[in-house]
Amino acid sequence: MFALTKAFGTIYAAALLMQLGSSLLMTYLALRLNAAGVAELWGGALMAANALGMVIGGRIGYWLIGLVSHPRAFVVSAGVIVMAVLSHQLSDWLPLWLALRFIVGAAMMCQLMVIESWLNDCAPVDRRGGALSIYMVASYVGMMLGQLLLSLGNGLDAAALTGVAIAFAIGVVPMVMHRGMQPSAISQVRVQPMLYLRRLPQALGTILASGLLNGCLYGLTPIFAAHLGFTPAQVGQFMAASIAAGLLAQLPLGKLSDRYSRVTLIRLAAALLSIAYLPLAFLDAPGLGWVMFAGAVVGFLQFSLYPLGVALANDNLETELRVSVAGVLLMTFGIGATIGPLVAGALMDHIGPQALYFFCIGVTALVVCLLRERQKLSAAQVQLRDSGAAS
Repeated sequence: MFALTKAFGTIYAAALLMQLGSSLLMTYLALRLNAAGVAELWGGALMAANALGMVIGGRIGYWLIGLVSHPRAFVVSAGVIVMAVLSHQLSDWLPLWLALRFIVGAAMMCQLMVIESWLNDCAPVDRRGGALSIYMVASYVGMMLGQLLLSLGNGLDAAALTGVAIAFAIGVVPMVMHRGMQPSAISQVRVQPMLYLRRLPQALGTILASGLLNGCLYGLTPIFAAHLGFTPAQVGQFMAASIAAGLLAQLPLGKLSDRYSRVTLIRLAAALLSIAYLPLAFLDAPGLGWVMFAGAVVGFLQFSLYPLGVALANDNLETELRVSVAGVLLMTFGIGATIGPLVAGALMDHIGPQALYFFCIGVTALVVCLLRERQKLSAAQVQLRDSGAAS
């Protein structure tokens, strides 16, 4: 792990600062909407706009990286994000915020493509799980710090937006100072989504589910906690507990991912996650301590799905496909993160805040069922192939 940290330390630092700013921005906007009394529908809409920007940003990022290289694409995207973040202070008009969230999502997608394709291209094949797990640790440390910053002041003033802009601006520094391995140049060939649907169905399904769940977590969990009577500081602590637990899962997850079947680990995490949602879905008035504990268990399991899906997708993948598959995976995540908050937000508006976790239980149960069906299908194909060879 030390060797990986030394090789990619500046990239991990850039990821930490990027996620600090993103995490702080998402929760700040959710709390602003809750204070205005328009949380559920507009909260889901803002998260969906961000995710839709990520979907569109997948194609933009592929073009931009090929045009100006990985580090410069990261810098360009950071400048766009800083502009959009500070523009939130110009007006409280929510349609403008939707447009700004779309812009931030598209630019962040470019940054994520830079980081993830860089790691997948440069990390040794037998250490890729470990490299991605350290990346996830850095990301979750940034997210956790972003949530804890809400404890400073009342969490709702414009200083939070300034902090977001500072985080994205400083994140450029370690990226451009990286002196280690450089990723391969990419050719501007047309990305064919059907190719990945045929080759990576299990990985894409896992990433889609992760987008559905994480979009709800970032966009709607602060609203759920606010409905329980949490203060902005307590909401930040609740989110930080979930993210910290996800952080703790990454290092053992990286080792397990390099030793055991990634599909089995995904199914196990999804099954346990569906159980972990039950207390939050069915308890009418859970106390602060119980909610914190349940949120930590959920974070430990939920944040395991994305790195497992990414590592699964990059198994036995050609080098020239690294950037394009990073974009496809992030676009798939963005599609899930677009749909999830809209559906769950509408359910919360009509049924109540705990409908958020009814939706999450349905998603995880579907992952377990679909991956199991896929495994059965693969086993049947192997048996058919063997019987044909014997005849």
